[in-house]
Amino acid sequence: MSGSWLDEIVWNSHGLAPAIAQDWKTGEVLMVAWMNKEALRQTKQQGHAVYWSRSRQKFWRKGEESGHQQNIKEIRLDCDADVILLKVEQIGGIACHTGRRHCFFRQLQGDEWETVDPVIKDPGSIYK
Repeated sequence: MSGSWLDEIVWNSHGLAPAIAQDWKTGEVLMVAWMNKEALRQTKQQGHAVYWSRSRQKFWRKGEESGHQQNIKEIRLDCDADVILLKVEQIGGIACHTGRRHCFFRQLQGDEWETVDPVIKDPGSIYK
């Protein structure tokens, strides 16, 4: 994993940094996931998003099951060098495993979280 550009990132104690996936045309935030150095290196090299799954402890190639790959248009780093921003083209228009456009489909209304965005495609038909 050579490359000083990777060493400029402030990784947390687990060797991870949060990565925000943003629609490259609209600016809409699609999702947040985690990356380690190797996931970011693979993302740059392959041209599509590769994340680190904390729950499964393995690489997660976005779209490997669903086909909803995220093609990379730009990779940016915030001012503190501890958050990665991926400007992506979201293939299939679905970024969330719930079958929605993005993962931020619940909105605080009063003291309740309300689902405000529809399911585009049934997750049962996306994931086998």
